[in-house]
This record gives sequence, structure tokens and C-alpha cells, in this order.
Amino acid sequence: MPVDPLQLSKFLSFVLRHKPDAIGLTLDPQGWTSIDDLIAKSDAAGTRFNRADLLHVVLTSDKKRFSVAPDGERIRAAQGHSVEVELGLPPQEPPAILYHGTATRFLDSIFSEGLKPQGRQQVHLSADQVTAHRVGQRHGKAAILTVDAHRMHATGFKFYLAENGVWLTDRVPAEFLALSSSQPDSRDRPTEHYQ
Repeated sequence: MPVDPLQLSKFLSFVLRHKPDAIGLTLDPQGWTSIDDLIAKSDAAGTRFNRADLLHVVLTSDKKRFSVAPDGERIRAAQGHSVEVELGLPPQEPPAILYHGTATRFLDSIFSEGLKPQGRQQVHLSADQVTAHRVGQRHGKAAILTVDAHRMHATGFKFYLAENGVWLTDRVPAEFLALSSSQPDSRDRPTEHYQ
């Protein structure tokens, strides 16, 4: 039976970001695991796929959520972990403004407490409004927040750029946030992938 790439991507997100122990998988401190081990343990747990299926999902996913190591033998989630990993990303100077997509129902809490990682290790930010809007739509009526990343960086906050183009930081205090006054034009193209 052919493997559904969307279902496989969801399964990989689950085990590589959140619950590797659900199939008896172990991630190293940087989040990597052996592809052969992942395939074998997934098969034993009832989710069957082969290396070609896995690489197809990695290479064709517009969200670019997974990375294969240069040796071709290991895989990890690019970001979005709720399990403790250290991706080894160097701090980088961010663009002056970054964006965060959310639902309007969360705005009062965000403007009171700032952006927190919630169940993830870090807050995810976008370099463009189109991506932020798409992320916000997943949670309800979308709202786009602008993040004064330049000022945050100047005051000592660290930013990291994941392999799939998502900007990461530990938190965003409310004083660095504003509600975007513009919505993205549907003709605009995102410069990065979904978070």
C-alpha cells in the first residue's frame, strides 16, 4: 500500500519533535537519530515506510520541517521541538522586523505576557507577513504581530535561524510587539516556510 506523504510527515513531526519514546526511539542531544533505527522502530510500532518514502517527504515538503545529515544516515526535525534538544544553531543578527502569526483570541494574553514558547522550546518567528498570516490561520482568525527584533537584539536577546528559515528566540516581551496594521497581499510570496 502506498505511503501517504502528509500522514508520514505528521508522524515524523510527532516522533522527531515531541514523542520519540512513543516508538522507543532515542534522539541524540542535537535531535538526530539514525534513519535505519527510525524506520525499524516505526515498522515495529505499526507505521511502515522505507528510506525512499522518508526522503521523498523530506525533499518535497514545502514546510522543510526535517533535515538529513550530510552523511545521509541521520535525520532530525529542523525546529519545533517540545523535547529537550540543542540544535547547535549559532546566534545571528535578525532582520529589523520579524513577524508572528497568531489568532485574534490570544492577543490580550500576548500583549499582557509577551510571546512564550508554550509547549515548544522557543518562540517561532517569520521573516515575512504572508508566512505569519498562514501560521495564524491555523489557530483561528489570524492576526499578525510585528516584532522589533532589531531593538530586542540590541538589548541582548539572542536569535537563531533554523535550517528551514524559521527564526527562533526564547521569548518576546510585550514591549517589543505591535499589531501589524497591514495584511499580506495574496500575490505576495513567502520568503520562508511554515513554522
